[in-house]
Amino acid sequence: MTRQHIKDLTVGNETRLLLTFALPMLVGNLFQQFYNMVDSIVVGNYVGKNALAAVGACSSLVFLVFSMVAGFANGAGVLIAQYFGCGDDEKVKHVIGNAIYPLFGMSLLVSIGSLLLSRPILTALGTPEAIFADALLYLRIACGGIVFIGLYNGIAAMLRALGDSSTPLIFLIVACVLNIIGDLVFVLVFHLAVAGVALATILAQLLAAVSCIVYAVKTNPYFRLTAKDFRPHAPIIKKCLQLGIPFGAQGSLIAISCVILQSVINRFGEDVIAAFTATSRIEQLVQQPFSSLGTALATFTGQNLGAGKVDRVKKGFRSSTIAAAIFSALMLALMVLFGNQFVGLFVNDEAVVAIGGSAIRITALFYFPLGMIYLPRSLLNGAGDSTFAFISGLVEVIGRVVFSLILASIPSIGYWAVWYTTGLTWLITCFACMARYAQGKWMRISLVEKPGDPAPGSGRPRLCKTSIYQKSLS
Repeated sequence: MTRQHIKDLTVGNETRLLLTFALPMLVGNLFQQFYNMVDSIVVGNYVGKNALAAVGACSSLVFLVFSMVAGFANGAGVLIAQYFGCGDDEKVKHVIGNAIYPLFGMSLLVSIGSLLLSRPILTALGTPEAIFADALLYLRIACGGIVFIGLYNGIAAMLRALGDSSTPLIFLIVACVLNIIGDLVFVLVFHLAVAGVALATILAQLLAAVSCIVYAVKTNPYFRLTAKDFRPHAPIIKKCLQLGIPFGAQGSLIAISCVILQSVINRFGEDVIAAFTATSRIEQLVQQPFSSLGTALATFTGQNLGAGKVDRVKKGFRSSTIAAAIFSALMLALMVLFGNQFVGLFVNDEAVVAIGGSAIRITALFYFPLGMIYLPRSLLNGAGDSTFAFISGLVEVIGRVVFSLILASIPSIGYWAVWYTTGLTWLITCFACMARYAQGKWMRISLVEKPGDPAPGSGRPRLCKTSIYQKSLS
């Protein structure tokens, strides 16, 4: 075993560990967002603004489906990180072997359900007739391949829990390149329009998942499982469900709130839908450093709480907050100066660019609160605070519903209500996450606590086993 594939985050400088662990994820997330942007750029420039609006009208629904599956992957990751931090190799392998059952089952269930319900959902959301057929086709293809997306995200979450953020990056980059090629071939050569970009994304995710699994088995001893590790283990599956369901609900509630907001957006016509699609793509790109640092903090928290090192978690959170503040200020300046140019990358319609450029300057004011959703929420998730996972998702639902209904009803605000709703929702969710962190309940949570072990917040180190990784370094 080498340090390349497993990393112990319970020792060493907290800031350096977090940044070096987050960097490969950031690169991977940027690549992933880049090929999502290419989808929009190819559709917007080579098919038309209605096709771009059709893809945008499905974005929240695709995110909803993805979030349900990703929650189970993240739940397994939290368990693995804490067992690894405590040095319990047997439990690490058991979780990897058993997590496939809830992950695959949920992926299949969600995929089938979304295929059956796609038409009535788009109808209920008031999707404009001009884009309905394209939106339905894109949604069915994207949701039909959710099993592949769940598979990749599951294996990636497990590798990150063991401190390996590089392996998922390698195969994601390859998948991104192939996805971009697929976009161009399916759209420009075979003229498949929105169906082409959906197919390219699904095929790329399938390749990333299979390649990542094969490589992990060959290079990481924790993935060299036996029949014993795949034998259903009720307590582990129960813990995966106890974490996975609230984590999935968290993402799903956020997605539902975005779907509700999409129904408000649809009232204002194709230009506003296209502008919102473009600004959403930009915001997704801006969120990636927050997301990557948050994911690093979740793994960092899981491993260190497993080892009983609460103070290291607090230091890591402080360092992450400073990094988020610096990045937020930089992005605000860029959006104020070059907002129209960024929107112009996605669509060449002057009316859409004008709306989007002004809109992105509104949401840019709230980038720091956005970052301070990701960091405390990721820390709490890494600690296994599954109760708040659901609460924070509920806060976003309430925010998007209440703000959109009130602001959209004010004539002088009009369609700008869409972007004010986004910013204000980030703000109240930030307050909720920081309040939960300040309560300190996360310090007293332990998923791996055994009889006779000291409590995580007691200040006394937990007596952990020596892991495979630690033995390999001695």
